[in-house]
Amino acid sequence: MKLLFRRFVQDTSGVTAVEYGLISAMIAIALIAAATTLGETINSTLDGAAGHLRNSQ
Repeated sequence: MKLLFRRFVQDTSGVTAVEYGLISAMIAIALIAAATTLGETINSTLDGAAGHLRNSQ
């Protein structure tokens, strides 16, 4: 049992996959945050343009 636990602790073959998963998750969070901010900015700009068009009639 001790040998099995020691092998488990020393095994690093899955570390790279976990690191890539964490990096992918951080990139996904950054992209979602950027898309949300960009969407709100575009929405605000288009609302302003629509208001100007309504007022110009």
